[in-house]
Amino acid sequence: MGRIAYVNGRFVPHGEAVVHIEDRGYQLADAVYEVWALFEGRLADPEGHFARLERSLGELSIDRPMSRAALTLVLREAVRRNRVREGLVYLQVSRGVARRDHAFPNPPVRPAVVITVSAVDRVASEARAAQGVSVVTTPESRWGRCDIKTVGLLPNALAKQKARAAGAAEAWFVDDLGFVTEGASSNAWIVDGEGRLRTRDTNANILRGVTRNSLLEVIRREGLEVDERPFTPAEAVAAREAFITGAGTLVLPVIAVDGKPVGTGKAGPVAARLRRLYIEQAKATAI
Repeated sequence: MGRIAYVNGRFVPHGEAVVHIEDRGYQLADAVYEVWALFEGRLADPEGHFARLERSLGELSIDRPMSRAALTLVLREAVRRNRVREGLVYLQVSRGVARRDHAFPNPPVRPAVVITVSAVDRVASEARAAQGVSVVTTPESRWGRCDIKTVGLLPNALAKQKARAAGAAEAWFVDDLGFVTEGASSNAWIVDGEGRLRTRDTNANILRGVTRNSLLEVIRREGLEVDERPFTPAEAVAAREAFITGAGTLVLPVIAVDGKPVGTGKAGPVAARLRRLYIEQAKATAI
């Protein structure tokens, strides 16, 4: 059985899934998205993702396409039809289809909804985490509302391509003051010389990562010290450990920044422990 996509009320073969050429998400990036990790066929961090989706829609004045309960049923059905146990679920909601105009359509149109499901090889993911990955840095070039999870990701795509060309897994944006903001598709963390966990606070222009927030719950429950304070690439290199978080990466150790080793240059014990604890919590709370 091939992949199945959900497009505006219909489940269709993935290869036949289409959106209208005047969908505002396609033409104007007038859309938001969310990505859930799947564990054993269940949606991880459900409350965080639904809450962020609703906030993003509200910030762009896009109507909710359906109730949270109805959306949960559709997401679960998409997972069931794709027969995926371990993977990712992508949801995109655009303002809808209307004659091209920068201003919002008046009268408003129905929001457009797309859902896809993809499998993840957890064995390969764990091997990658045990090995650790490299990151490169790049000047911050994004708009001033990165707190909204929009599909306007061209700067992120260019940063990710820069990383790939350098043989790295991720790119960290660096602001005008020389501080790391976040990754192209992840939040950035270090374990500093005093053993404190450090990550950028969400008052800065960064995405309010759901995995980040769930990991903060784990960290505080474990009695570890966390400092929501920015760090420079040089501080990351001098740190004991570094790692990134996101629905696709979970907790993934970073072993080098711009070709310079972090700590011992190997995946560290703190990141490994936090990855294990996060996955345990995610599995326990998934729906």
